[in-house]
Amino acid sequence: MSGQMCWLSSSNHEGQLILHLRERSFDSWLPYTACPQYKVPDYPIPGGSKGWSTYQKLRQAGWTLIPTAQAQNAVATEVQRV
Repeated sequence: MSGQMCWLSSSNHEGQLILHLRERSFDSWLPYTACPQYKVPDYPIPGGSKGWSTYQKLRQAGWTLIPTAQAQNAVATEVQRV
């Protein structure tokens, strides 16, 4: 399966961008930690990117990286509809 990935901020990580995933373009973005079927343990590097090892695995599996600005626009539009 090939899905989509992007880097978005998360309130749990003090504004740091973390990897978010969605299987289909109409799904909501979820933090990679909420997707145990895809998550790979993070590298033990202090201050390292949250989700980088998962990103590498999924990129090799054919997942597409969506630019952060594009994903943020989609999230904003989704929030306005609610």
